[in-house]
Amino acid sequence: MGLFDNAVPGGNITKPLMIALGALLVGKMLSGRSADQPDQQTQAPAPTEANPGDGGLLGGLGGLLGKLRDAGHGNVADSWVGTGQNQSINANDLGAALGPQVIHEIAQRTGMDEQELLKQLSTALPGIVDRLTPNGQVPQQHQVASAFNS
Repeated sequence: MGLFDNAVPGGNITKPLMIALGALLVGKMLSGRSADQPDQQTQAPAPTEANPGDGGLLGGLGGLLGKLRDAGHGNVADSWVGTGQNQSINANDLGAALGPQVIHEIAQRTGMDEQELLKQLSTALPGIVDRLTPNGQVPQQHQVASAFNS
């Protein structure tokens, strides 16, 4: 996985988890198919969220961080972006911040149980966001997409 090696405890990111991270951060690209293949599962975007082709279900990394801030977890999100120690987030808090519709959509894309998905995302996101923001700044969406392609 290159950039994401050792980004999660144990150093192993499973394919379903990469699909979930891709759905959150880069859209259809990581729906379990290559970008140029048709994707029947994700044709319809979630009606209240950003278009999945435009930076994931939440509008990219900035959208994810915004959701966390809006839910009262700004200090946690900021710790992931900043250069200091990453704070953890509990799976239920992450689920509440992302919302049930987003969690359901990602669980469908990955084939994972929603609770297991939240558990894995809450473990992985601090390290992944930290790796995507090495200088303490949120990268542009194309840079995030490039990181997932490498």
